[in-house]
Amino acid sequence: MKTIKWGILGAGRIAGKFASDLKLVADAKLIAIGSRTQQLADEFGKEFNIKNRHASYEKLVTDPDIDVIYIATPHNLHYENTLLCLQHNKAVLCEKPFAMNARQAQAMIDMARENKVFLMEALWTKFHPHYKKLHEIIGQGLLGEIRSVLINFGFKPAPPIPARLFDPALGGGTLMDIGIYNVFMAMSVLGKPDVIEATMTPASTGVDEQCAILFKYKNGAMAQLFSTFSSNLATEADISGTDGRIRLTSRFYEPSATIEYYTKYPDSREVISVEKETGFGYQYEARHVNDCLRRGLTESDVIPFADTLLLMKTLDKIRSIAGIRYAADEINII
Repeated sequence: MKTIKWGILGAGRIAGKFASDLKLVADAKLIAIGSRTQQLADEFGKEFNIKNRHASYEKLVTDPDIDVIYIATPHNLHYENTLLCLQHNKAVLCEKPFAMNARQAQAMIDMARENKVFLMEALWTKFHPHYKKLHEIIGQGLLGEIRSVLINFGFKPAPPIPARLFDPALGGGTLMDIGIYNVFMAMSVLGKPDVIEATMTPASTGVDEQCAILFKYKNGAMAQLFSTFSSNLATEADISGTDGRIRLTSRFYEPSATIEYYTKYPDSREVISVEKETGFGYQYEARHVNDCLRRGLTESDVIPFADTLLLMKTLDKIRSIAGIRYAADEINII
């Protein structure tokens, strides 16, 4: 079996988690890291035993040994970093949010198609065993008709507070950082909303410190989604139907979540067994990318471009309604 050779663009915390989990992927090898300085690249390379250590992103994308690059930079850089990789015919797994808006996302997808290079949004939850089991249960009709989705995701950042959380230049705010999981999960269960209501509480920097969203559907179903950086929430998801309810415990978007199933009777709690692996949970999406590359795909059949664009367009609409704007919204796409 051919080993897929990976590079990582960005040497922050999430890059470290991904690097650690790549060790759990039998047919993957992390061979390169690209950072803003040689010192950062060397420190990261030493920690994860990476051979090729590049002092710039430009040097990383010209590394001839790399098959695919994982982009782990702040939100506002995903667009330009992805285009850089695609211009050099490197396959890309881009961390969420895929872009700052749908216009950027469309431009990224257009280039991937034009160059016939693989590109996928790294929405890791979609590959986790508990997420697959959730949809298996729904598909079996055990919940009946889904009527409501309730999701809360919030935490109070502890010092030192990462700049990306509140800096508008970095795409800060709860919606793009954590609220995206709420939106994704609700849409994966109920689909595209017919009506969206949204409001936010601004932080001192202007980004949303709290964001409340309501999805309404023509069949009467509703989703209530809340994200915050001002208090610690349970970070759970409740999905309720006419015949039952599922509760994904904290944190609902991670593989550590537990599935609690309830029938029509309030005291009928049953914990659904789901496979658990060591690691943080990034190995699942990495395995899928490897599989896609082996099959010669340029678009994932689990997270197709249409799904990525729908999510980005929905986030754009939420931001428009709630009054959340970024500099990227005013910049013309290349």
